[in-house]
Amino acid sequence: MHYFDYNSTVPVTSDARTAWTNANAEHWFNPSSPYLQGSSVRVRLDEARASFASLLGCQPKEIIFNSGATEGNNTAINYFSRTCERGKRILVSSIEHPSVREPASRLDKEKIQWVGVGSDGVVDLELIQDQITSGCIHAVSVMAANNETGVIQPWMEIQDICRSTGTLFHCDAVQWIGKLNCKDLGVVDFVTGCAHKFGGPKGCGFLKIPESSDHVSILQGGAQEGGYRAGTEDYPSIISMLAALNVANPIDSKLRDSFETELSRLVSGIEVVGGDSLRLANTSMLIMPQFENHRWVNRLSRRGFLVSTGSACASAKEGPSYVLKAMGIAQESASRAVRVSSSSSTDSHTWQLLAEAFCEVFLELQAEKPSSGIIAV
Repeated sequence: MHYFDYNSTVPVTSDARTAWTNANAEHWFNPSSPYLQGSSVRVRLDEARASFASLLGCQPKEIIFNSGATEGNNTAINYFSRTCERGKRILVSSIEHPSVREPASRLDKEKIQWVGVGSDGVVDLELIQDQITSGCIHAVSVMAANNETGVIQPWMEIQDICRSTGTLFHCDAVQWIGKLNCKDLGVVDFVTGCAHKFGGPKGCGFLKIPESSDHVSILQGGAQEGGYRAGTEDYPSIISMLAALNVANPIDSKLRDSFETELSRLVSGIEVVGGDSLRLANTSMLIMPQFENHRWVNRLSRRGFLVSTGSACASAKEGPSYVLKAMGIAQESASRAVRVSSSSSTDSHTWQLLAEAFCEVFLELQAEKPSSGIIAV
């Protein structure tokens, strides 16, 4: 099997698995318990929090451990809604992950302003700056890098604009963390991260919040996580998440670029979405010249190559990708979109095998005759 869906989820690394196993064997006590064993886990939890803060470049008390990015994104959007004054709006990009789009779309229409992207997949920075400097924007939510196309957003420039005007900024950095340097993320007000996107366990993540966040309320109950999020902390998963991030390696885009060149040679008519933009080095969103994407995915899967059609969190919903639609890509073309995403361990030989598998599938699909009325997938 050759896995090419790393933007969806990443297998747990050996370091993360070892950390989780050891913590469950030796440090399974409740961090809030008053006896020595519980206090020992509390100390280790605080050390893990300090390590995450150091990686992001923020203060330990600004790190809230949670269940993952969906919870973190919902928390940020709901906080913006509660604190938004009448007459002001929350600016959200049209290509955000469903865990941002859905809670935002459920707010009063007067509170939300959507900002589009160009054909390159990049948000309209000039519009964002104009809106923020006009004084009518309470908060902004723009992701660091898109999960479908891999296109990198100008989040650092947006952060500078927001900081200079006192505007709150939330950045979904799920696809950034573990692939690129995350040191500068600490200056952003709200940052969401998710362990299973970089080799940690599922059901674990974090939300970076501003130092002064009196109205941030996630779960009520006990006083865990500084009183922001009640519930016994899952220390084994947290230390496993940290272990995974500590061994995350950068990815060289040369392998992906060579794959795209070779595939374009083997299968004419392929379009690389966002090909002229800065992208995550592991991601390639392809518009195939013919045939719907689910047929490509199924045929490649039979050959042992696991690819996707886009966001796993949006795959259960009918219709083409809203990200591609926002980029001006026609529905028919979007229905032929296939996403490939690799890891730092994916070598050039495996990329070459994938290109050849695409070519085999293309020839196979072309050879089939739909006149029988039954088209195999």
